[in-house]
Amino acid sequence: MRQLNRLNQYHRLWQPSLGATQQVTISELAARCFCSERHVRTLLRQAQEAGWLSWRAQSGRGKRGELTFHVAPESLRNAMMEEALKSGQQHNALELAQLAPEALRSLLHPFLGGQWQNDTPTLRIPYYRSLEPLQPGFLPGRAEQHLAGQVFSGLTRFNGNSSEPTGDLAHHWDVSADGMRWHFYIRSTLHWHNGDKIETAQLQRSLTALLTLPALRTLLQSVLNIETTHPQCLTFTLHQPDYWLPHRLATYCSRLAHPDHPSVGSGPFRLVAFEPDLVRLESHEQYHLSHPLLKAIEYWITPQLFDYRLGTSCRHPVQIAIGEADELESLRLVSSSTSLGFCYLTLKQSARLSELQAKRLINIIHLSRLLHTLPLNEGLITPTQELLPGWTIPEWPDLSGVTLPEALTLVYHLPVELHTMASQLKAYLALQGCELTVIFHDAKTWDGCLELADADIMMGDRLIGEAPEYTLEQWLRCDALWPHVLSAPAYAHLQATLDAVQTQAEARDRHAGLQAIFNRLMESAVLTPLFNYQYQISAPPGVNGIRLNTRGWFDFTEAWLPAPKS
Repeated sequence: MRQLNRLNQYHRLWQPSLGATQQVTISELAARCFCSERHVRTLLRQAQEAGWLSWRAQSGRGKRGELTFHVAPESLRNAMMEEALKSGQQHNALELAQLAPEALRSLLHPFLGGQWQNDTPTLRIPYYRSLEPLQPGFLPGRAEQHLAGQVFSGLTRFNGNSSEPTGDLAHHWDVSADGMRWHFYIRSTLHWHNGDKIETAQLQRSLTALLTLPALRTLLQSVLNIETTHPQCLTFTLHQPDYWLPHRLATYCSRLAHPDHPSVGSGPFRLVAFEPDLVRLESHEQYHLSHPLLKAIEYWITPQLFDYRLGTSCRHPVQIAIGEADELESLRLVSSSTSLGFCYLTLKQSARLSELQAKRLINIIHLSRLLHTLPLNEGLITPTQELLPGWTIPEWPDLSGVTLPEALTLVYHLPVELHTMASQLKAYLALQGCELTVIFHDAKTWDGCLELADADIMMGDRLIGEAPEYTLEQWLRCDALWPHVLSAPAYAHLQATLDAVQTQAEARDRHAGLQAIFNRLMESAVLTPLFNYQYQISAPPGVNGIRLNTRGWFDFTEAWLPAPKS
């Protein structure tokens, strides 16, 4: 970037005297700037024309000239960045933003949050990490899952916080009496983000491609084939009934991209930029449902603004800030809720760990107040006695007389709050004569975790989406954890039981069957929940329509900004 290079060269000129007037030769300046004498003369001329400095040369080779500075490099950087922000040159602004966090924070605040730029309502969100590519199938991050739902559409969708799916690309569907054939009737006025009309055959191709992904093949294992039986109808033929099918098609992992252009979807927002430091979405003018009220959403990847001591977990609310420094106190909490998602602990019973010993470990966690004494930020987590509301953990008698194994191995993955939990548990078990070896899998899922095979205890977190019961069914069916927690016969029995539950046409019967499965897992000390998170979003008074959803984000289509006052 030319501006950044000019700024860096100017800083090299400035640094030796920290802005005081210098008596210096051209050759010394050239060496300082790592360039030729001819080029440094050009630099001096350009900087003088810009009003940054004055250079008064002396005739004769080797003579010292006088270099006077008129502006500090940091002031110059701020002015450059402000101009880039005002002109909408986000990449240039972020490249210039090599500042200390507090300086960067004060400079960025007037440009983040919600504002009208060139008569376009735009919401800018600072974010603490780069986002992973949006690709078909399962995505580990909450932000990526949420974005997939904003960029891509599915045959069905969840509307708001409803746990029952409704139409999306398909406006209706019906199922045969035996539950083996499902007909999804496709809307006739659908368009991809590139403006092309959506053909039903394209959706069939995209769905068929999903079935080639191992995780989606597991999720949709009941599907025998998908056919275009009419220009506006897709028919799923199953080899066994699956009344979760509309739920499976409504989740973010089943959203559909253009079969020939993976980044092109048909959701309310289209991807305009997806870079390590900037993600920009713009509204899709041919969207088939309610149109967004904002024109653009931008994620500014600015890790400098976030305190790394907090870790990179969902303790970070979605931070939206706007206004001059004296206005930032007006930032207020607009939405908060306790997530149904939870951190959990599972125990693999074996010759090293009996069921009775596993029960004692769970008693230690829930009855010793260990969860209530974790040194974490107040209000971040809430210890829980329920997997879902009404799905309560069992109570066992005093098991303090049960001797624990001499040694156990714990494997856990993100979020970072489990660092603290693992450390506390290790210290507590040491007092009971049990040495706990702790292994951290630095990821958000169990994919690729080789240590699972030898672990006795596993800790992770489970995000609950729009349909809690269905989400837990998907967890048991697809997560790489369960084949390691359960013996081969127990795992096969679990999958067969899930197959039986999915054949129940009534939602209440499926929910009851699934609750019975999890009750058995909890009663046999295979699984216990630990705590829930407190999600929250803060925004300035001018940003409206923000309502927290089940993923700790908010529906971008509902947010809006009042027009600027004249």
